[in-house]
Amino acid sequence: MSAVSALHGATSTILSNLFVKLPTPPPTLPSRTKPSSSSWPCAPREGPRARRDLLASTGRDDDDAAVEVWPLDMDDYTSIRTFAARAETELTRLDGVLANAGIMTRQFQRGGGGDGHERTLNVNVIGTFLLCLLLLPKMRASGRETGWACRFVVPNSALHYLAPVGELEGEGSIIERLDDPDRADMAGRYMVSKLLVLYAVRELAERCRASGKGAVVVNTPNPSYCVSGLARESEGAFGVKTAERLLARTTEEGSRTLFHGLVAGEESHGAYLTNCHVQT
Repeated sequence: MSAVSALHGATSTILSNLFVKLPTPPPTLPSRTKPSSSSWPCAPREGPRARRDLLASTGRDDDDAAVEVWPLDMDDYTSIRTFAARAETELTRLDGVLANAGIMTRQFQRGGGGDGHERTLNVNVIGTFLLCLLLLPKMRASGRETGWACRFVVPNSALHYLAPVGELEGEGSIIERLDDPDRADMAGRYMVSKLLVLYAVRELAERCRASGKGAVVVNTPNPSYCVSGLARESEGAFGVKTAERLLARTTEEGSRTLFHGLVAGEESHGAYLTNCHVQT
């Protein structure tokens, strides 16, 4: 992390949150992006309650098929494979995937039931892109049938500008170094995970272009500092609460950037998005 990079990340977040008004999503989507049925699969941690909230907030309480809840544990490769296989067989089309699962912790824990990779790395990076690769055939097939390239959206953070890159440098496997509990810098692990997401999105986008197997759009929007449960380990701390009141976007405002990732044009392929536009 350079001083210039850190300054840019901090300054852009403050200016964006205080002075940038994000566009409100349109009440209806263009016809080519509307699902052919009323079934929209999703996989929130607290699925049933989230489903009820979604239906109530959109006035579709009486539409029982509007939202389906499918189990998905991004820390469990078997769960990810099961979810992808179900999508392949049960969905007639796949217009967009918002891979919104992520964790922030200062505690070194191994994922995958305790015998896998470090958990932040496992959930935020490895599990996320395993899901993307498993869904690629379905996303490509859907794009060929509908003419709409499926969007795979991985939320990012301006904190990647502050990532301590020491663990990424050196000989051998980056993952092996990040998996070493004796050398792990967990204070910066979330930041590093988001930097790795950016690298992975760029590389995956380039390989998808070169493959010629069908169009998909992979991008990584930054919702900026928002009210959420991400930093739950620090909840209650005076500084965190004060910063949230003074600076944080509302959850709804942050969600606009994620929605933008799902409907952004093909120029967003492989791109980092901020304030609902491609960051150049």
